[in-house]
Amino acid sequence: MAKPSENLIMLCRAAVEAHHAATAVPYTQEGWAPWLEASAVFQSAVTEEAGRDPKQSRYELEQAAKKAVLHPEGDGD
Repeated sequence: MAKPSENLIMLCRAAVEAHHAATAVPYTQEGWAPWLEASAVFQSAVTEEAGRDPKQSRYELEQAAKKAVLHPEGDGD
């Protein structure tokens, strides 16, 4: 399984937290802007990190970061 960096996990966590904040209140473009920005930063970082190793699947790296943030109890794999 892919091993995301601590930076990638931190960026994923920021995107998840921004998502929770955006969806906790009625929709406004300004209210969702931080979530969209955090998500774009995370996606860019995934692409960059995956590009450092030609054997690294971008998809697997993204999923590993999301799993580490959303399901930390499964870190024993």
